Amino acid sequence: MESLPLEGLKVVEFSHMVMGPSVGLILGDLGADVIKIEPEGGDHTRRLLGSGAGYFPMFNRNKRSVCLDLKSPEGLADALRLIDDADVVIENFRPGALAKLGLGAEDLRKRNPRLIYCSAKGFLTGPYENRTALDEVAQMMGGLAYMTGPPGRPLRAGASVIDIAGSMFGVIGILAALERRHRDGQGADVKCSLFETTAFFVGQHIAQYAVTGQPANPMPARISAWAVYDVFETRNPDEQLFVGVVSDGQWKEFCAELGLDDFAADADLALNNNRVLQRDRILPVLRALFAEMTRDELVARLGKIGLPFAPIVRPQDLLDDPHLQAEGGLVEVTLEDGSKARLPALPIEIDGARMGLRHDLPKAGEDGADVLPKTEGGAAGR
Repeated sequence: MESLPLEGLKVVEFSHMVMGPSVGLILGDLGADVIKIEPEGGDHTRRLLGSGAGYFPMFNRNKRSVCLDLKSPEGLADALRLIDDADVVIENFRPGALAKLGLGAEDLRKRNPRLIYCSAKGFLTGPYENRTALDEVAQMMGGLAYMTGPPGRPLRAGASVIDIAGSMFGVIGILAALERRHRDGQGADVKCSLFETTAFFVGQHIAQYAVTGQPANPMPARISAWAVYDVFETRNPDEQLFVGVVSDGQWKEFCAELGLDDFAADADLALNNNRVLQRDRILPVLRALFAEMTRDELVARLGKIGLPFAPIVRPQDLLDDPHLQAEGGLVEVTLEDGSKARLPALPIEIDGARMGLRHDLPKAGEDGADVLPKTEGGAAGR
């Protein structure tokens, strides 16, 4: 791609963990110049262990890093210099934390009326707006954990889905504000949140309740809309396969391909809703059949007739996925210890091209001299 869509856009990011950095990641992958402001010594996210060890490398490519002590007059002055000609500021600290330093939306937009100030928070305006939230908190109180686990055992989703989805809504808000700025020349205050993002995600279940009058069951206990829509064991118990048969035409092809002649001949199974009511009759037959076949054989046969299917894989297995490897689906970055890691690219194509790597993961503060050159009577950026 000769030029990226957001080239020329200057973004200053005050953030840590996942939600705020994800906003900057998306804008950076799309071409914006994202300057990440870190505390002296670097963002503590760089040093997380366990499930947090992947946060910094995944969400901070295509950014430049400057370390500033925002509580010092010099550090604050440097930050303001960066913001005075910026297009976007991103922050995801506790409500009011940056405002106490003079870096809140109201103060900054007085200095730079064209500024778009994006706050990534736990909650939008309302009774909860000053509460502290995390992805897991939002999933629990927003109904997603209830829907994900079996009855009585709420379970968070297996990735930071609300942090990342909340950041996507933040980017949507930023892009909408930029478009409006083209017309009126004014900036905007954009706010995205974890709780309301979760509520939006479970909106289909709220709508189901409105339509049917029946509360939605957790997904493991739900009555599926389709009779065949499940995970099946194959000959090798470690090689499971999800299979979906989601139309009456697919059912006919499915039965023909797998030799299910009795099912194919039964007119009472021709329509989907009738099959749903007879799942207890259909699924044991399929489980027994699939248990005699290899996953590769099933994949080949189901692929031939165009059925939806998916092998159950682990995240690390995606590194060997031929589709992700083929067209820029993985981006190679350099980790803190100098080793390389291939990580998922932004899931967007524009004019047939994927967004790649322009700036490797930055060392803490390594771009200070470039981003904040020495000024007359002032200090050089750190």
